[in-house]
Amino acid sequence: MRILHRCLALFALCCALPLHAADLHIDVGPSAHVWTTAQLLSNANARSVTIPDDVAFHRTMTYRAVPLRVLLPELAHGERLKFVANDGFSVDIPSDALLNRSGAQAWLAVEDPQHPWPTLPGNKGDAGPFYVVWKKPAAAQIGSEYWPYQLAGIEHVEDVAARFPATAPAASVPGDSPVRHGYVVFQRTCFACHTLNGEGDAHMGPDLNIPHSPTEYLSTDMLRAFIRNPQSLRRWPEGKMTGFPTQQSLPDVDLDAVIAYLKYMAQHKVQK
Repeated sequence: MRILHRCLALFALCCALPLHAADLHIDVGPSAHVWTTAQLLSNANARSVTIPDDVAFHRTMTYRAVPLRVLLPELAHGERLKFVANDGFSVDIPSDALLNRSGAQAWLAVEDPQHPWPTLPGNKGDAGPFYVVWKKPAAAQIGSEYWPYQLAGIEHVEDVAARFPATAPAASVPGDSPVRHGYVVFQRTCFACHTLNGEGDAHMGPDLNIPHSPTEYLSTDMLRAFIRNPQSLRRWPEGKMTGFPTQQSLPDVDLDAVIAYLKYMAQHKVQK
């Protein structure tokens, strides 16, 4: 009977606990810090923030959020931060984007366990517990890849080429080459979900060079169309790649450059 009472008490406790409460790990600066959901929701800088055209939900959303810069007090220009999500998404965001004074402002949206957010459209699960959203993103040309949801941690990292040398073009490639421009675009877009030559932090999508680059089995026109709209090549309701359908999300010059980079890297495979 005592065991039954303990089980019932434990069940009641589990039901009472917030199901979506979580911790956010921030390792930027001299020491790491862990923020709980409750601490963030009650933060003195927390506000109700309305995002007119939310990237994840594709509609107007209102969140309880904290200015991201408040949580990164020692952030300096010229640094890079890695934002890691629970679903395998990982994106590097330059500190200059977060510190810009052009009007765009990053906020950390915090899911209230008592008022959970709706499910993401397209069978993509939940966006919580933490989600980076932007006010006036166009003012600083902030793309959709800088809106990581299901966020678990933020940490300071080195330059991508230093961390993952097998992804970098050779030093002989000119600085003004489309290949080098494409490498920059690749880091900002594709690298958030994919690896290349077996290197990278993300684990959502397949490697884009091993065993084969998409440039080896898709024509340039088909690859361009696929990047714009993945469902245009193969219809897959469970597909997570959203594509870059507009000039604002990925200008043609950037799209052509990233394809040039992928074609170049197809000739420079590194087997891990």
